[in-house]
Amino acid sequence: MLILKAPTCAEFMVKNSRFIAEAIPVDTPEGARELWHAQKERYDNGGHIVYAFITGPQGNIMGCSDDGEPSGTAGRPMLAVLKGSGLTNVIVTAARWFGGTKLGTGGLVRAYSDCARLALENAEVCELLPMERFGIVLPYNYYDQAKRLFEACGFTVLAEEFSAAVTIQGEIREADALQLKKELSELTCAKCRFI
Repeated sequence: MLILKAPTCAEFMVKNSRFIAEAIPVDTPEGARELWHAQKERYDNGGHIVYAFITGPQGNIMGCSDDGEPSGTAGRPMLAVLKGSGLTNVIVTAARWFGGTKLGTGGLVRAYSDCARLALENAEVCELLPMERFGIVLPYNYYDQAKRLFEACGFTVLAEEFSAAVTIQGEIREADALQLKKELSELTCAKCRFI
């Protein structure tokens, strides 16, 4: 599966109706819906803010909304484009301003499909790598060495807590997790603990 490196945007006109489509990285269905609500506030166009999203490591969590457009003419066509893209963890939104000429159901399907395609057309993507999250508890005297090891191995520190020992939460590519744990055990003479 692929993911977006950064948000993208496209704007176009169909029979005087203006469309702005955006593809934005998102991790969860809840995050997708929150972003959709933010887009509705951002584009207070009195019209429609259609969306489609795909999330999950296998791209198996999906959703869409026609947001008042005739049923099946907006969200589903955008979702079909997303499915065909091989992307996951992405939402595509499309804001429409009515231009005075009705597009008909076929015209709407084409317009919203084109929205999604255009938003993704120049998107920079990369491979979604399975990540493993875990915590490490270690004595203070190994903290600096551990930080250097994290940097060398690609371990991303998400949180640190300093109490009787240092507790570090983070994530690393799943394929590299076992090696990092082995190196941390060797570095600390087995005085670290994984949580």
